[in-house]
Amino acid sequence: MSWHPIVLAALTAPLVAGLGSATAAAGNEDLRISGPITHENLAIYFFHGPSAPGPVPLTLQEALERRQVTVYETGSVSQLSIENTGADEVFVQAGDIVKGGRQDRVLTVSLVLPPHSGKMPIGAYCVERGRWSQRAGEDASTFASATSTLPSRHAKLAIMMPATQSAERGYRPAGDVIGRPQYSGPMTGGASAQSMVWASVAEAQRKLSDNLGTSVAAPQSTSSLQLSLENAQLAEARAKYVAALRAAGERDDDIIGYAFAIDGRINGAEVYPSNGLFRKMWPKLLEASVTEAIAEKRAEQAAAPATEAVRTFLSAAESGRASKSKVDERLVREARDADTAIFMETARATGGFLHRSYVAK
Repeated sequence: MSWHPIVLAALTAPLVAGLGSATAAAGNEDLRISGPITHENLAIYFFHGPSAPGPVPLTLQEALERRQVTVYETGSVSQLSIENTGADEVFVQAGDIVKGGRQDRVLTVSLVLPPHSGKMPIGAYCVERGRWSQRAGEDASTFASATSTLPSRHAKLAIMMPATQSAERGYRPAGDVIGRPQYSGPMTGGASAQSMVWASVAEAQRKLSDNLGTSVAAPQSTSSLQLSLENAQLAEARAKYVAALRAAGERDDDIIGYAFAIDGRINGAEVYPSNGLFRKMWPKLLEASVTEAIAEKRAEQAAAPATEAVRTFLSAAESGRASKSKVDERLVREARDADTAIFMETARATGGFLHRSYVAK
């Protein structure tokens, strides 16, 4: 397969013809918002709308389980290689954590892999600081699973922020790597984006350990976020939230996304083109939201925001300063950086979005 390098620039112009601006494309005024559905300090809201026609792609985890996709180690922390050998499209979401290789990574861009894609480079950040060798029972050359997504607002912001910045502000084009971290200069507090991810992982591990009363760091790799997410006591605490909330996301066939609030503050939202794709992603998304709620749990719980506050949050995120990048010859990505949140959309160059993500600052 042939594909083009990403060209990143801080453009305020609309997306390519047929897509319109991100704000116009989102059409959130047409979405019905239901909820909140609450459990302890976590509130869930659902977006209801029509589903785009056509087949629903496999998720990355489905494709890995079927051995239709391979994620390869390249020896570079910020770059992996991914290949779809199957006949179905495969959806990869920014924030997907891949386990294995020389260290666990989080992928930085949402995209759809075409059938029989050939090997394609993809950007990544490390979420397991320190390890750079085979872990017992694993293959150091490939990644075996993608069961989790980032359960940290701060880590999500770290991987999204570079795409909102222009080259003249210290960022550079990604060369020939899809979604490769763009950062080349100082960020908040003088930290690099990778350093911010590491700090966010350590913070999440510390908060989870404090609230659970036991360390979630795994002896075989204390810095691994993925292994912490597999901690038995965390899984037990998470199961109570999931039991209370999961069925609500599977009840209606017009749910295409969700938002969530923790301790009375809207944290983020995800929107998909169809109910079919949302249903596939929902268990992973819910577990990540629950994990973050457990980490942030306080003795006193604030009331859940009203549904209108969620709509205001979406609109505010979409009103931010825009920048645009080309993922490959098929896909484009637009980021909007507002005072209160970051909005990111991946869309097909021919029209139709693949994924929209909103993260509160």
